[in-house]
Amino acid sequence: MIVCIAEKPSVARDIADVLGARERKDGYIEGNGYQVTWTFGHLCTLKEPHEYTPSWKSWSLSSLPMIPPRFGIKLIEDPGIHKQFKIIEHLMQAADEIINCGDAGQEGELIQRWVMQKAGAHCPVKRLWISSLTEEAIREGFSKLKDQIEFQPLYEAGLSRAIGDWLLGMNATRLYTLKYGQNRQVLSIGRVQTPTLALIVNRQQEIEHFVPKQYWELKTVYRDTTFSAIVRKSDEELAEEASQTSQASKKNINKEETNRGIPPITDETTGKLLLERISNVPFTITDTALKKGTEAPPRLFDLTSLQVECNKKFSYSADMTLQLIQSLYEKKVATYPRVDTTFLSDDIYPKCPKILEGLKDYTSFTAPLSGKTLIKSKKVFDNSKVTDHHAIIPTGVQPKGLTDMEKQVFDLIARRFIAIFYPDCKFSTTTVTGEADGIEFKVSGKQIIDPGWRIIFAKEPKDDTKEGEEESVLPAFTKGESGPHTPMLNEKWTQPPKPYTEATLLRAMETAGKLVDNEELRDALKENGIGRPSTRAAIIETLFKRHYIRKERKSLTATPTGVELIGLIHEELLKSAELTGIWEKKLREIERRSYDAKQFLNELKQMVSEIVNSVLSDNTNRRITITAEEPIHKTVTKNMPQKKKTTSTKRSKKVVSSPNTATDTLPQEDAIVGTKCPLCGKGTILKGKTAYGCSEWKNGCTFRKPF
Repeated sequence: MIVCIAEKPSVARDIADVLGARERKDGYIEGNGYQVTWTFGHLCTLKEPHEYTPSWKSWSLSSLPMIPPRFGIKLIEDPGIHKQFKIIEHLMQAADEIINCGDAGQEGELIQRWVMQKAGAHCPVKRLWISSLTEEAIREGFSKLKDQIEFQPLYEAGLSRAIGDWLLGMNATRLYTLKYGQNRQVLSIGRVQTPTLALIVNRQQEIEHFVPKQYWELKTVYRDTTFSAIVRKSDEELAEEASQTSQASKKNINKEETNRGIPPITDETTGKLLLERISNVPFTITDTALKKGTEAPPRLFDLTSLQVECNKKFSYSADMTLQLIQSLYEKKVATYPRVDTTFLSDDIYPKCPKILEGLKDYTSFTAPLSGKTLIKSKKVFDNSKVTDHHAIIPTGVQPKGLTDMEKQVFDLIARRFIAIFYPDCKFSTTTVTGEADGIEFKVSGKQIIDPGWRIIFAKEPKDDTKEGEEESVLPAFTKGESGPHTPMLNEKWTQPPKPYTEATLLRAMETAGKLVDNEELRDALKENGIGRPSTRAAIIETLFKRHYIRKERKSLTATPTGVELIGLIHEELLKSAELTGIWEKKLREIERRSYDAKQFLNELKQMVSEIVNSVLSDNTNRRITITAEEPIHKTVTKNMPQKKKTTSTKRSKKVVSSPNTATDTLPQEDAIVGTKCPLCGKGTILKGKTAYGCSEWKNGCTFRKPF
């Protein structure tokens, strides 16, 4: 008998249907030579400290660092999990062959490997590796089963990540709690959560300490067109530009025009002198330049870019977007979501006409493509940019029974997919320069000549006014023409950095704290990003649960406890996004067989020891202040010195050591989420921290339903 094990019952049912297994049993489905069973996500976890050494049960500084000589796994304490595991164990020990049908990623590999180890499976194991749950994809996957050994590096990377999180989370949390938490509050420290918190705290402190500087802008209106004086760039601006220039364009850096223009106007007297200087002289057009250009369609979505877009457009949290796209995947209408590439492999290209044909609600856009050879751009199809999975795209299955929120997410994915087969947008940019008494002015205008792919997004509002301003048509100017003008001097103030939103925080996590707009540069920095696409949403949620951050409108701000915690941590290894990004890069290299898992863990063990020694030698008597507005974390147990017992040991430790995985599906009690707002009838219901609200709240809808 061949035993197939999936990650959840719904996926097991889909696989059983394809395999012809129809007979429902307790905990599995049987038929046609197969037994298809399932887990509920993680059934196993790493053992608790006291299960290695009894003395580690008590929280004490003298027991740190806790570094087990060998890590072990155990079943999660839950009656349902224990019952299902017994069924799996019985099936596996009698199996002739096992097919691992877990989610095709690092976490999915770890979940099923641990179950097989715990069950004592000893027969040959094959791996099903698919990117969607359509019948066609499952059949194709079963026709191309791979040997489990091919995925050993993936498992080792997942295991290294889990052990690394245990080592740092368990040791650093106990260390900081006992040293600085006044025995009253657990100070949760995590390999990814602490650098993420540091990003928010550092940005907040930049804003708080920002000193605005006054400056003035010199402009003039000529023929109903506003020209701006060309201002020389500062050394800081030039350095920033140089650092963000991609390698490809660095070759042309010397060919660029010199840094010309007037110095920045930092005092009103200088500004008034310049204004007076040009007031009584004519304005002369010195040059007009028309440059034609093209703009490629937007990239396909990876998980992070989808979360960013949903946060910008619909105010969905990263976690909510992950739940929605996971639901679309399980409903077979979208491909595997936990991906970090925006490219497709070449073998997807022949399947694209059929996928487009399946998008019945978008026939006005797909009809012009029907029967034609589809565009195949290297910016979309590139095998070298795809590893385990390709970008998120529709499967071609007609969506049915989607919630309003799922429809919104699917619409984003579908439109992006259709757009990649449309021609580039063609535009012209007109730049006009003029001068008055030797002071140069400039204005630019952009005109769309052929919208190309843009017609697919024509109804979407602009993200900001700047883009709309750029797409303005200028009057026809002639070089040498001259005439009267109306100069003006506008007072301005420098602005502080903007607080992080979930969208900008996800981008910062993806690029180890460096916020960049250039897509090629962002791709290069992804290698050093902190967290994985599938775990970043859960990390942000963890920071909310710990009361380290809160949300104010769309902005994320650190609580006093969050700020103090980062202030307490002097060990850069714990809070630096760049250093954490280096660890993440090593984990990816383990996956690619270019780095040794043992070496990674040895380095981590050494780092944990150094952090413990550093904190223990701190004699400054620093402490965390517990503020009235934040509840004390009641996740500590009798193992920690405390007068009163709160919750169970298991709950306490699970908080610290559990893998950073997000919930796979929307909770049953949240059935209201995604439905139409009963008050305004336009928006959809969102879940906040303490109440349900309407997505149209920014436009005045006052619907609110407390939990």
